[in-house]
Amino acid sequence: MQQNHQSTLLATGQSTVSRKALAFIFITVCLDLLGVGILIPVIPFFVGQFNQDALMVGLLALSYSAAQFIASPALGILSDRYGRRSVLLISVVGTGLGYFLFGFANALWLLFAARLIDGFTGGNISVAQAYIADVSSPKDRAKNFGLIGAAFGLGFIIGPALGGWLSQISLQTPAFVAGVLSLFTAAFGFFVLPESLPPERRQREPIALKELNPLRQVGDALRRPALRRLLLANFTQNFAFSGLQTNFALFTFVRFGLGPQQNGGIFAYIGLVSGLMQGVITGLLVKRFNEQQLTVVGLGLMTLGYAGVALAPEAWTLYLAITLIAVGGGIAIPTLTSTISKRVSPRQQGSILGATQAFSSLALTVGPVWAGVTFDYLGANAPYWTGAGWLAIAALLAAGRASSSKRLPSLD
Repeated sequence: MQQNHQSTLLATGQSTVSRKALAFIFITVCLDLLGVGILIPVIPFFVGQFNQDALMVGLLALSYSAAQFIASPALGILSDRYGRRSVLLISVVGTGLGYFLFGFANALWLLFAARLIDGFTGGNISVAQAYIADVSSPKDRAKNFGLIGAAFGLGFIIGPALGGWLSQISLQTPAFVAGVLSLFTAAFGFFVLPESLPPERRQREPIALKELNPLRQVGDALRRPALRRLLLANFTQNFAFSGLQTNFALFTFVRFGLGPQQNGGIFAYIGLVSGLMQGVITGLLVKRFNEQQLTVVGLGLMTLGYAGVALAPEAWTLYLAITLIAVGGGIAIPTLTSTISKRVSPRQQGSILGATQAFSSLALTVGPVWAGVTFDYLGANAPYWTGAGWLAIAALLAAGRASSSKRLPSLD
């Protein structure tokens, strides 16, 4: 009976209802990135109302990533027990409340409270990934995970541009618009999002407090031989890429004198290419090639791209290197996530993908520190030379075969 239900659910993946559900997942993840991007142009000015230190802007960004690190495993575990739908809807509403609080903030501590709320509820990406794993057949999983990457790219393109335009009305307008979009998304999901994890497939044991410890969750996941190399590859890739996200504008200014407008165009180009790859091209590639091989190729292209950034003699050549990075990331990220998902049982999708997201958030927290230190003490090119090295390590980890070809026993 249970197997029949699962087969029916997978078949429904091609139905109108499931297409609406995937559309909701796409919109939710896009909104997460849109909300992050929409505040990029205004956060320094918000903070500047209360504190003029650049460090405070960095700490505000750090608080968001730290909250995601803490929340991702917890949200994944809750979704394994109580279903994906309720966790997703509540987290989207929480994200909206965080945006509204940010807009109304009249003190620095309220800005931090708002970003913490958004970070805690923004950890729902792991639940969105688990939802996709629930409704996707193994052969379609990488393609559907690519939707999340495409949503990332779209949010990355639209967010900063929209935030800059809305800030002409007032500094608070971008935050309020992001809050309204969140509430609209929650209302849309309430009516169109079906539950993907029926009660008979959920974890039945009560939640122990120790399970909510993100370090424990990450540690438990790393102790699984089938996952260890993949998780380390995922961490290393995010570690390297986070340096580019936070350091690239400074690098291009020092090397080539580029300003915010030129860098905005480069980041929009990254989002466009990455979104196209993850939303369309990678789904076609996985039909013809092995996912592990695609992951290694993607990480290899990113390695070459980072080396190309470090070697770029002129500003225009950055686009050649950035193309390699965007194409490689568009291949590696969804195939790596899909491979991790396939190596755990259906009941463990939320907890394992939550641990994966927490590990990624940790990389996004410490990666910028590495980029900043190497930039200051080893030179402007250093974050990209070292980033190429980290990505080469990630490719080697992903290529490893030790205990990696077998899926964990199902608990069903």
